[in-house]
Amino acid sequence: MRISFRALTSFILLSTSFQAIRAGADDWAQWRGPRRDGISRETGLLREWPAAGPKLVWQIKDAGSGFGAPAVANGTIYLMSNNGLDNEYVQAIRASDGAKLWQTTIGKVGNPNQAPSYPAARSTPTVDGNVLYVLGSDGDLACVERANGSVRWKKSLRADFGGQPGIWAYAESPLVDGDTLVCTPGGAAATLVALSKRTGDVIWKSTVPGGDQAGYASVAPAVIGGVKQYVQFLQKGLVGVDAKTGKLLWRYEGTAKGSMANIPTPVVSEAMVYSGAGQSGGGLVLVTSRGGSFETEQKYFSRKLPVAIGGAVKVGDNLYGATNAELMCVDFATGVVKWEDRSVGPASVVAANGQLYLHGENGAVALIEATPEGYKEKGRFTPPDQPERKQTRAWSYPALANGRLFIRDLNCLWCFDVRAAK
Repeated sequence: MRISFRALTSFILLSTSFQAIRAGADDWAQWRGPRRDGISRETGLLREWPAAGPKLVWQIKDAGSGFGAPAVANGTIYLMSNNGLDNEYVQAIRASDGAKLWQTTIGKVGNPNQAPSYPAARSTPTVDGNVLYVLGSDGDLACVERANGSVRWKKSLRADFGGQPGIWAYAESPLVDGDTLVCTPGGAAATLVALSKRTGDVIWKSTVPGGDQAGYASVAPAVIGGVKQYVQFLQKGLVGVDAKTGKLLWRYEGTAKGSMANIPTPVVSEAMVYSGAGQSGGGLVLVTSRGGSFETEQKYFSRKLPVAIGGAVKVGDNLYGATNAELMCVDFATGVVKWEDRSVGPASVVAANGQLYLHGENGAVALIEATPEGYKEKGRFTPPDQPERKQTRAWSYPALANGRLFIRDLNCLWCFDVRAAK
């Protein structure tokens, strides 16, 4: 399988929380949704879309450039964007009609001379109570008031922690776990850090041997062998660190070998962790604990499993995600492919109500039944007034909140009503 260099080397946005973010039950208040697994618990959604797609509620054509996904909480959308290279900002948008409420500059766009060149905002805000946490692509980490955008505190992953991002700058979305904020500066001084979410003060610094650069994924929470830990996909591979101390517990390099850009957030299910990267492949590692030490065992690996920038979701016993050409359903524990279909090609994917919502890199949006029995498409359309992408693609993940599907593509943001009729 040939892999597009441009598609591989672009990056994606990411964000998290071990515990459910304090927002409405049907909100999408962080990267990959309420539990950072790409899955919404919403029901009462359309099982099939009309030929023209679900109802368009509103569209914004001046949302600012960027690849970051929306966060949605309590009727407000929070979005990272940039205007040129010197103004990367977070903004609040009213979910009901798309009206802009406020905008706050966070910093400048990171690594503007990257090659191939896609300099832009990438992260998804993390909403927690009355504040949100944002990470700019240049490593500017900030705690911001939800009401008016005022900054409570700010850190620099580069200046304060000696951070070392990859070629395409920072793309991570911060994790909030109780009173702790976790993110990945990268490098030898503080590969990962845990901060007080209230003050930004350091709780611990985790130094991974070899001083891995930050990848483009976001931290995934886990409890493995009875130990609470944070799993991250760094430039040289997967690592798990102790949530209390930052101590490195285990690492696995199989899916990072030969990869220039480790982008999708790992999928964690009990002691099993799936990861993938475009120029290497996808695979599952089993993490076990013996006598207080952790070991990893590769259960399967293949270059033909989901590796696309748009990530993957586990629904039931199966993993759904895209290669750089098609959508796949894979038995999570064994790696056996149940079905594959070209669908909309490589795409970002989220799930709800037993269905998959795809945002294709070509701009198309599709609804697919999440079943191992075969590819069952329930609707496909292309949002109107597509942006001029030039060499980029539609890399932003969808967000689903309160019966509304939010799609971002560069400077455009669409809101669609996907609720079933009562």
